[in-house]
Amino acid sequence: MRTLACLILSAGLAAGAQKLPLPLPEWEAADKAALEKGEFVPGLMLLGMDAEEEDAAANPPDVPQPTAEELAEKEKASTEVAEEYLEEYFGERPSTFIVDPQGLLSSKDERDRESFLKYHSSDSEVDLYVYLFDGHQVIPSEVREEEIVERFFSEGKPAVVVYYFLGAPQKSDIYVSPQLSDAVPAVEQRRALISSVEEALEKPDALAQLEAFCVQLSIRIYWMERAAGLVTESASSPLPRRARSQEPAVKPEPAMLVQAKEWSAQYGQMAGVMGGAVLILAGVFAFARSRTRHRFPVFEVAPRLGGAHAAGIGAVISFGSTTQSPSSQRNDVPDYLGL
Repeated sequence: MRTLACLILSAGLAAGAQKLPLPLPEWEAADKAALEKGEFVPGLMLLGMDAEEEDAAANPPDVPQPTAEELAEKEKASTEVAEEYLEEYFGERPSTFIVDPQGLLSSKDERDRESFLKYHSSDSEVDLYVYLFDGHQVIPSEVREEEIVERFFSEGKPAVVVYYFLGAPQKSDIYVSPQLSDAVPAVEQRRALISSVEEALEKPDALAQLEAFCVQLSIRIYWMERAAGLVTESASSPLPRRARSQEPAVKPEPAMLVQAKEWSAQYGQMAGVMGGAVLILAGVFAFARSRTRHRFPVFEVAPRLGGAHAAGIGAVISFGSTTQSPSSQRNDVPDYLGL
C-alpha cells in the first residue's frame, strides 16, 4: 500500500519536472482486493496515519446499541412533567387563566396572554383556561385530565380547559366543564381544537402560535355558547368581538362638549320647562295674530266741478301710416261741446 502511494506521488513530481507524460501506475492485486473488501482506504497515508490507525479507520469497532429499556427510561426522564409541578398544575382550580408553574413564558408575555383571557371572560359566558407545557413534555399517565376538569370546573361559570404544548400546538387537548358537555358534543369540541391548531401552525414562532390559538378558540367558544343556550340569537357575532379588540382607542371629547354635557345634566330640566313655556306663549301669540282683522277708513271726497263724475273724454293722437302726413290721417270727431 505504501509502495503504491509513493509511486503515484513520485510519478506526479517527475511529470511536473520533465513536462513529459508518464504511464499511470497499476494496482497491485493485494491492494485491489483489500480495496474491494473495504479494508483499504486510499489517502490515509497522506494524513499521517500509521498502519494501526489505518486499520482502525477501515474497521471501526462495533458500538453496542441501547436496549429498549434504556430508551424508554431516557424518554421518560426527558419528556415527562416533573413531579414537583404536578401539585401546582392539578392540585386546585387555577386562580389565573394562564397556568404556567414552570415559567415557560416571560413575565411580559404571560401578562399579555392573561390580559387577553380576562378580556374574553368579561365578554363571554364561557371562560377559557390554558395549561402550558413544553412541547417536548408529556403529562404523566397517573394524571386523568378529564377528572381534573370535572373536579374543579363543575361549579361556577362554565369553562373550556386546554392543555397546550408550547411549540407543538398539534399535541394540545381540549376539555369542557360539565355544564357544557351535554350541549357541546365531542365532535364540535374536536372541530374547535383543529381550527385553533391550524391557525397556530401558520405562525412562525411559539409565542405567536399561542396567541393565534387563543384568539381562534375564543371565537369558536361563541358557537359553544349558542349551542348551550347561554346567548340569544340577537347577540352579536364573534367577528365584531374580535374587531373590537383591534379598534384604536377612542379620542377624548373636547372640553367645551364636556362642559355642555355637565350644564345640561345640571340645568337641563329647568331649561326644558322654561323652553316649553316660551314655546306655548309664542304659539298663543301667533294664533292671536292670525285672527286679527284690519279695517281701512272711508274718506269723504268733494265732487269735481260740481259733478259726481269727470267728463270721461280726452284727446287721442295716433298715426297709422308712416308715408302720409299727420293731418291727412286725422279722424273728424263731432264737436259735442259746441267749441
